[in-house]
Amino acid sequence: MTSTTDNATSRTTQGRGQCYDSILDTIGNTPCVRINRLAPEGINLYVKAEYFNPASSVKDRLAISIIEEAERSGALKPGQTVIEATSGNTGIGLAMVCAAKGYPLVITMAESFSIERRKLMRFLGAKVILTPKAEKGLGMVKKAVELAEANGWFMARQFETENNAKIHENTTAREIMADFAGQPLDYWVTGYGTGGTVTGVARVLRRERPDTKIILSEPADAQIIASGHAQERNDTGAPATSHPAFKPHPIQGWTPDFIPLVLQEAIDNAFYDDLLPVTGPAGIEWSQKLAQNEGIFTGISGGSTFAIAMQIAEKASSGTTILCMLPDTGERYLSSPLFESIEEGMSSDEIALSLSTPGYHMPT
Repeated sequence: MTSTTDNATSRTTQGRGQCYDSILDTIGNTPCVRINRLAPEGINLYVKAEYFNPASSVKDRLAISIIEEAERSGALKPGQTVIEATSGNTGIGLAMVCAAKGYPLVITMAESFSIERRKLMRFLGAKVILTPKAEKGLGMVKKAVELAEANGWFMARQFETENNAKIHENTTAREIMADFAGQPLDYWVTGYGTGGTVTGVARVLRRERPDTKIILSEPADAQIIASGHAQERNDTGAPATSHPAFKPHPIQGWTPDFIPLVLQEAIDNAFYDDLLPVTGPAGIEWSQKLAQNEGIFTGISGGSTFAIAMQIAEKASSGTTILCMLPDTGERYLSSPLFESIEEGMSSDEIALSLSTPGYHMPT
């Protein structure tokens, strides 16, 4: 809470009123935050900041769901190795969950994803097996299947498991419903990776808030849903081939080179009202604008989703309320194009500012 006194230390808190038995108990209940400086006048624009999860992304929800449901069903035995193919955030979430619960974890990941992601997973105790960039996302999935079958490991199967959308139906959607209870929610905007967020939240919005328009976005360079081309699958629902409409794109964590089975439910049931493309440069631009104008630090995928939310906001009538998903933090993109324009050394303006007073200059 914020007090109304004039003290320099007027911002106070009263704590959460509880202590937690495990870091895993802090997953979820992420805040919806108003956009103040970037939102068009008269538009109520909010972001759901999923980087408030303990491992800093929306995929913490998926990770705890997969592991605990597998424990309950007996599919995952005590001490058994877990394996998964991931572009990063699911792997980081799984590494946190497996560390807390005592499971060894092996990750397969295409070499094209940011170095920070593999380092974070290794820091949390996981082993990371890189696969060739040319084999795309399908290559890392097939490598995970190979290793799981060869070693008798538990494969998380984030792209197919029913426990993916279910956790978003049971948590993310319920949080949104509670935070916007008694007030309008005209638009909900999201991208997709596995499809769990859009499928799970849309189940609830379609049922309980049917007036809310659901806006789905995908990279302009990889419009695999918009292509209308059906995904080839094997008998488990996993992708059999790369999708022909896929092209490499800079929005890490979004849109693998296939349509996940979890996402297929949203397509088949028309769980979105509009499908809008966004370019990587637009995502980078809006990620930086969020940081520099709102103090909100999100990655390329969050910037891309926000770019679409701003498109809607610019055309919406006064009083419209929009909620945009921000899947993760920007800190795991330091080696990616998101930070290419950010200089390591001082800029000319910074040098000039340093030289404007006589002391403590860096050597030339």
